[in-house]
Amino acid sequence: MEIKGKNVIITGSTRGIGLAIAHQFASLGANIVLNGRSQVSEAILSEFEKYPVQVLFIAGDVSNLVDAKDMVNQTIEKLGSVDILINNAGITNDKIMLKMTQEDFESVLKINLTGTFNMTQSVLKPMTKARQGAIINISSVVGLTGNVGQANYAASKAGLIGFSKSVAREVAGRGICVNVIAPGFIESDMTEVVSEKMKSAILEQIPLKRIGKAEEVARLTSFLASQAYITGQVIAIDGGMTMQ
Repeated sequence: MEIKGKNVIITGSTRGIGLAIAHQFASLGANIVLNGRSQVSEAILSEFEKYPVQVLFIAGDVSNLVDAKDMVNQTIEKLGSVDILINNAGITNDKIMLKMTQEDFESVLKINLTGTFNMTQSVLKPMTKARQGAIINISSVVGLTGNVGQANYAASKAGLIGFSKSVAREVAGRGICVNVIAPGFIESDMTEVVSEKMKSAILEQIPLKRIGKAEEVARLTSFLASQAYITGQVIAIDGGMTMQ
């Protein structure tokens, strides 16, 4: 798929990996729909003025199906179509299993997994009608390996993989590709507060011996969106952490 001129929704895109993905697509000439649960700052919106594209912000909670449908409807109303969907919105709520409550578990699944279901189902009708589209779901290496204190997060990210492979099979005949990206340890607001001792321990597990950059994940995302013969795949971008 040619990226230039296409319309892209990126959930959870007011910071971190989601914001980097938005900049990547805008730099390639795509119109962008930014999303978050609250209003985005004017400073963030002003960053996109350098691109000759349309940039919208639509507030909404992806775990709410009404909000998800409204986001898609507003995009079609204002831009004409939804060509690419990046399901990036996600949260963590880390606790060991013995201390994790049912609410701790279900709240993470509601955003990370049910939110992806809501957004995907909402875009599939217009994508199916257009007989083209790309859906990319942002999982995590934790969904491949598990991690102490993250049973809820790992379950949601592993669930994304099974979900994506199933949907990829359903919609392939309509020219829609569905893929998964599983980032490893990537620079973000969260990694900035990690102690140097913890970072050193993590780096020991990464063959490339460095933390990844959000821009690297963003470039992989636009690459997958541009491919018409890659679907149902899970690509880890993790410096080699999960190689087998």
